[in-house]
Amino acid sequence: MSIGIGGAGSKLASLLGPEKATIVNVSQSELDKTEARNKILAVAHSSRGKFQGAGKNPEVGRTAFVSISEAIYELIKGEIVFTSTGGGTGNGIVSVLLNKIAGEPSISLNDKTLFAFILPYVELESAEFVENTVAFLMGPVSQAIDSGNTGNMILFSNKLKFEGRIAEYDYNTMLASGLNNFLSIPRKGDEMELLDGHVDHEDFRVYLSKPYFNHFCQFEYTPNRPFADLLKESCNQTLLPPEQPIEAMFLLEVPDRDMTSCFYNILDYFAADHVKPAYGVVLNPTLKKPVLTLSLLYSRKPKELVDDFCNMVERMTQKRLKKTINQFIQLEEHHINVEEAVRKIESEDESSRSVLEVLGRLKKLR
Repeated sequence: MSIGIGGAGSKLASLLGPEKATIVNVSQSELDKTEARNKILAVAHSSRGKFQGAGKNPEVGRTAFVSISEAIYELIKGEIVFTSTGGGTGNGIVSVLLNKIAGEPSISLNDKTLFAFILPYVELESAEFVENTVAFLMGPVSQAIDSGNTGNMILFSNKLKFEGRIAEYDYNTMLASGLNNFLSIPRKGDEMELLDGHVDHEDFRVYLSKPYFNHFCQFEYTPNRPFADLLKESCNQTLLPPEQPIEAMFLLEVPDRDMTSCFYNILDYFAADHVKPAYGVVLNPTLKKPVLTLSLLYSRKPKELVDDFCNMVERMTQKRLKKTINQFIQLEEHHINVEEAVRKIESEDESSRSVLEVLGRLKKLR
């Protein structure tokens, strides 16, 4: 089951499968816009929340959490939660959830929650979204990661959406499709003929329960090319770029059995970084070329993510300031005849005659 909290999170959860989705919002009108099996109205202590949503104010979401606290906390266990980091409802409600998770003595492997966050694109989204995101990462996310009580965290980025001028629905479909590719690893391992390795549902659940950031991608695998080059070209552009991996998992689908051994090149690549990936190689005769579905788990402190955001904000501020100065401040050019100016001063003040004499002497010295 997937749980979407707030407008952006609800849309993604629905695209992952409305028949298995639960969505949460402080606005009934927003709930009505999205298809889902279950819809939960969180009661906001303001008429704005009830009719218009939380806007960009996370405090509305935090206060609304009280009305659904027990139900939502039990609901998310072992599931995936989608939310935007910059808005009001998702940021507010998930902040309280993360703080509650961080305060637990421990959480069992099967109850750990996978979180998928949608980060704003600084260049074109509002300053409020960025400020809310910074507070969200530095506070609740940081504490939850340090506690070790969460599962994987997925960091979607709106950068490609804005730079590629992609419609919201189409972009959300891209996000959901990429995530579905990754989540289908154990199912394909069950349904297709296994040629080497093995990743079952239990292995996959253990992998998802680890409190690291997850970068996943899928691409055609060309065995005669350096794997590092393939990976660099094929990183998922809808996610933040990955750091050095701590752990990895992949499923290689090959069109015929003769290509089974090409997975060793991938193992060699990870061995050089002292990473031992979980993997499976399966036969998929419907393909013309091998296809690799890969996940990298990496550790990155939220402070480093916040520093990235702050640096981008500073660059944008400097650009806007420079543009404002160029647009609104125009200095007029003035031509001044020094001797005439001094004579004018002399005519107004007898004590200024010495100035002209000094200028004359300087002229002679030159």
